[in-house]
Amino acid sequence: MIDVIVIGGGPAGLAGAIACASFGLKVKVIDEFIKPGGRLLGQLHQEPSGEWWNGIKESERLHQEAKRLSVDICCGVSVYNLEKEEHLWNVHTSSGTLEAPFVLVATGAAEYPIPLPGWTLPGVMSIGAAQVMTNVHRVQVGKKGIIIGANILAFAILNELQLAGIKVDRVILPEKSPLSQKAGEPEAVMKSLLNAAHLAPSPLLRIGSHVMKNNRMRKIGLNFYPKNGMKVSGTPLQLRKAALEIIGKDRVEGIRAADIDANGNVIAGSETIYEADFVCIAGGLYPLAELAAVAGCPFQYIPELGGHVPHHSETMETPLDGLFVAGNITGIESGKIAMAQGTTAGLSIAKYAGKKSETIDQQLQQAIQNVRTVRRQATIQFNPKIDSGRNKMRELWGSLYFSTQR
Repeated sequence: MIDVIVIGGGPAGLAGAIACASFGLKVKVIDEFIKPGGRLLGQLHQEPSGEWWNGIKESERLHQEAKRLSVDICCGVSVYNLEKEEHLWNVHTSSGTLEAPFVLVATGAAEYPIPLPGWTLPGVMSIGAAQVMTNVHRVQVGKKGIIIGANILAFAILNELQLAGIKVDRVILPEKSPLSQKAGEPEAVMKSLLNAAHLAPSPLLRIGSHVMKNNRMRKIGLNFYPKNGMKVSGTPLQLRKAALEIIGKDRVEGIRAADIDANGNVIAGSETIYEADFVCIAGGLYPLAELAAVAGCPFQYIPELGGHVPHHSETMETPLDGLFVAGNITGIESGKIAMAQGTTAGLSIAKYAGKKSETIDQQLQQAIQNVRTVRRQATIQFNPKIDSGRNKMRELWGSLYFSTQR
């Protein structure tokens, strides 16, 4: 009999499986991709310390440790339903139904789409798809591309595309609309990027970013922002340029763009055509939490965490007995934090499963503290107010659930 089913073989799922298996629990990991690792498989970047973060190597390390502990990893299998029947969870998959008293949902995140005319042409992809094609499948997505959307994820993957020898001609904004929302507003974009200004390759950009954090100076800066943009890792970031349409007959041939004012409004008569053979749309990430919803887990909308997230405690349990969550399903953060959360969830499951140990409570508290430490030391925060979002969830859990458990 399986003790724990882990849905998602990314950093959170693998770390959770390892923690569970280290206490002797029989664990099965299910992932729809062809190999375990999740988003780790596409990550490759140099940190401010000078060290390289190689996601492929990290995923291999986790994979080998899980195999050493006899974790059963099944790839190429999708989960479409999750329901509780008496004391067991039924996990319905493309390969049949599985049963276990404990389930860890670690499904990660998905990308927000930003629809615009021409986005169905061959050669248009999400920025995450470009990362996977380049770093996982070793496929060159094109020779000259344009990124539509300026956010932390876009610039992280921009560097990875450049490392692979792929030219990104420019980064511009999507046209301001109800669908693009703040992604099409220069001031909102600049404000979000300032939270990662410490990563800017130029000392001038780093110094200037401190000035721009002042609201008045930021508005002045946008009004005088260079028309040709400012270079980030050699690629122009054009905050005053928006994509109106992706053009091409049978595949991407370029984009039609226009100048925009500081509020994101298109300036009439300023349209320009830029040639490109691929386009990446960067809309940002949101928690991929549908399975938790199908299971009946209550949700809360917390923008600081990236959207709707399932109710959960710091020990990663949900209000549903035997159901745990970890990783980006609980809020958009880095792979390192996802791993720390996965370990916390695994220890919590082991405790609930009755795996008595003199040190399990201490290990669990250390794991919770480690999540906080890793978060505090994180180089990149996808949502700058992540601590505020985590506090909201902590307060919600304390007010709604803790009192009922005593």
